[in-house]
Amino acid sequence: MRWDVDSAHVPHREWSRFVTAGGLKFHVQETGPADAPVLLLIHGTGATTHSFAGLAPLLAQHFRVIIPDLPGHGFTEKLSAPDPDTVAKAMAALVTTLGVKPAIILGHSVGAAIAFMLVARGLVAPQAVVALGGALLPFDGVGKVYPGLAKALFVNPFMPAFFSFTTRFQSMPDLLARWTGSRSSREQVAHYERLFRSPAHTGGALALMAHWDLDTIERSIAQVKCPVLLLHGERDKTVPPATSHTVARKLASHGVVVQQRGLPGLGHLAHEEAPGVHAQAIIEFAQAQGVLPPA
Repeated sequence: MRWDVDSAHVPHREWSRFVTAGGLKFHVQETGPADAPVLLLIHGTGATTHSFAGLAPLLAQHFRVIIPDLPGHGFTEKLSAPDPDTVAKAMAALVTTLGVKPAIILGHSVGAAIAFMLVARGLVAPQAVVALGGALLPFDGVGKVYPGLAKALFVNPFMPAFFSFTTRFQSMPDLLARWTGSRSSREQVAHYERLFRSPAHTGGALALMAHWDLDTIERSIAQVKCPVLLLHGERDKTVPPATSHTVARKLASHGVVVQQRGLPGLGHLAHEEAPGVHAQAIIEFAQAQGVLPPA
């Protein structure tokens, strides 16, 4: 696995390395003190490690932060069938190969679903989980429409290249705003623009969508026993904010310590828009759970 022509644009490239785990070559970034509690960050569909470019340095003041590209995304090799169980097992293999025990797993969107699967399947045993705009329940759009649509596109070998080609003629700021409800910076938009112009990356995102099953994720909620923090932008147009309210009630109903917080004025990429707000909430949550010492 090599860097492609856009590698110069990878934020915090000095943190990067390639790690083979479970037969898959991962692009992984790592920063923070080696002896600090480990925080595993999992990005969402269509993103890469770049999604945490603003948040990771703030968290690295307290944690050993590990950020992989998901299979088929960015510079990580693809899986033939990236369903929830297979992706979770691939991530667990990476954690094992790295020789770390995450104290907290944080996931954004589908990354939150992967975090829940890791815990529900007993593949990783963190002290707590953090979900940012977590895609954790079926809902109209992603839950009902996208899997069927993505599967139809995924089986057509020309579609990833076609998607990448068509984005050259569309306004990425407008697309991101319409899809996510977030107000992204020019630099953040440029990252997504480069990613969606890559047929390999677009194909990886379509494959993940085509094999996803939010019903499986919903069933995993009852198996999560560790404390959970749910943060959700109130302007989120990708995953309804009501999702986190429902998940909070489900978790609380079987005795899980759960905190749920809506973030006014922020969309699905809330952690990219306001990394400082998220870092403070995560650090305070970690302190409350005994992962970090009190302030």
